[in-house]
Amino acid sequence: MSFKNAVMTLALCLPAFLLTAQSKAPDNWFTLDKAKDGVQGTSSDQALQQLKAKGKKGQTVIVAVLDSGVDYLHEDLKDIMWVNPGEIPNNGKDDDNNGYVDDIHGWNFLGGPGGSVGHETLELTREYVRLSKKFGNSNGKNLSGADKKEYEYYQGIKTAYEEARSQAEAMKTRIEEQFAKIEASFTAVQKATGKTSFSSEDLDQVNADGNDELKAAVDMSRKLLAQGMSPESLADEKEGAMSYANNQLNYNLNTDYNPRTVVGDDPNNLSNPFYGSNEYIGPDAFHGTHVAGIIAAVRNNDKGINGVADNVRIMTVRCVPDGDERDKDVANAIRYAVDNGASIINMSFGKGYSPQKAYVDEAVKYAAAHDVLLVHAAGNDSEDNDTSPNFPNDNFEKKGLFKPKTAPNWLEIGALNWRSGENSPARFSNYGKKNVDFFSPGVALYSTTPGSNYGNASGTSMAAPAAAGVAAIIRSYYPELSAKQVREILMKSVVKRTDEVYKPGTTQKIPFSDLCAAAGVVSATNAVALAEKTPAKKQKTAIWRDAGMGKNVKVKTKVVTP
Repeated sequence: MSFKNAVMTLALCLPAFLLTAQSKAPDNWFTLDKAKDGVQGTSSDQALQQLKAKGKKGQTVIVAVLDSGVDYLHEDLKDIMWVNPGEIPNNGKDDDNNGYVDDIHGWNFLGGPGGSVGHETLELTREYVRLSKKFGNSNGKNLSGADKKEYEYYQGIKTAYEEARSQAEAMKTRIEEQFAKIEASFTAVQKATGKTSFSSEDLDQVNADGNDELKAAVDMSRKLLAQGMSPESLADEKEGAMSYANNQLNYNLNTDYNPRTVVGDDPNNLSNPFYGSNEYIGPDAFHGTHVAGIIAAVRNNDKGINGVADNVRIMTVRCVPDGDERDKDVANAIRYAVDNGASIINMSFGKGYSPQKAYVDEAVKYAAAHDVLLVHAAGNDSEDNDTSPNFPNDNFEKKGLFKPKTAPNWLEIGALNWRSGENSPARFSNYGKKNVDFFSPGVALYSTTPGSNYGNASGTSMAAPAAAGVAAIIRSYYPELSAKQVREILMKSVVKRTDEVYKPGTTQKIPFSDLCAAAGVVSATNAVALAEKTPAKKQKTAIWRDAGMGKNVKVKTKVVTP
């Protein structure tokens, strides 16, 4: 995850007092139905009940989670992890000859002989380092043509990097100052009450008349208690917040940091996709494990939560570090998922720069040629994706006269709050009437976390897998429909919203329909109803250039009788 797209990380790492206070979301709200349950979830519970009542039986579909890693031993995930049928576990051989040794549940493109990449730099930092070597001592006056254009790009990169570094340093200072105030308030209240641990009732007994400092301390303590903060949790809250700030400065924005040597590959060599390891969890699998649970945590097993979809096998493909993912890893992760049978790929990550976008585009085309649906998070910066870049995306960098300009197998997802009305778009969510397709539950989703644990997280990172889960229901119960058709069904079946809402990150009200192309919110019940009436289409033979493998791949025509 990038500095640009850091709100989701902030929501996980910063204490509640630094975020807008919210009451508790309904349990498993992202699977609920507005009409039946009173909250605008995906309606997947209702949809699956209706399918079962009709005697419909679904086929197993593979959903690839391109992320930070997945705890494949989690009690609510271990039974639905993809198992490579062509591989014999732990024999040190590439039994299925796919180029990856012992890839039982997926692959880790961030692993290698030296370990596994945890922290990474941002793409902004990497571009700044690369271009500084070329233009650091130049004033640009004697440059022309492509060099002059690249120099101008470097100037923008330089400004953006310096601003990001300055903001990170300022954030660290603000966190330190805020915690100093909290510690002082708690100390004052503890002295006034004579208790190291106190309740709101204890605060009611404090006489602060004539003592403005004590009154302020009581007021702050009362607010913090209401948000779940206490003297007992203070140390952990501070550690989490400071850890995030320090990671930005020590890793993400550190021009001297290079963790890639542990992988053993050349990240700029795009011709070799065969690197990595089968270490599926990685240094921190919180994000990927949470995403996997939203999609398909085992339903109705009296454990933890219910995922959106049933009949799913989760394939884990690790390509997202704490920092910005590399284009090479993203492209190869997409190809790996496609080649090993995924029909849906969830991508809950993003960044503001993509120097090797053409390589990623080829992988997206490769997925389209193999009838694979890609679901991507719109980002967490309260920005308009129609005007601010968010990568990867479905707009191809190289647009030929008679070639597709956008990917027909791509969904871009914004985040929905569990609250109704004007506050329903998540305040952090990116949006875009052209480049964001629709909104999906993305605030306070309770899902699986490493070690057979469970926890809440917010972000478009959560909204994308909720939508991917709905897509998995359609691909499972209506397998004759193509990825393009499934995309169209999800777009056309949204619950339309015509009301005015707060534009994310502002107090300005705009029509919800201005936030996304489909002008609405994902609905599994509506999608199932539309899928039921949608005839399959004959899929044309497609030939795409497979740049990664250096050969043409021909996809056979799929003929399905409606």
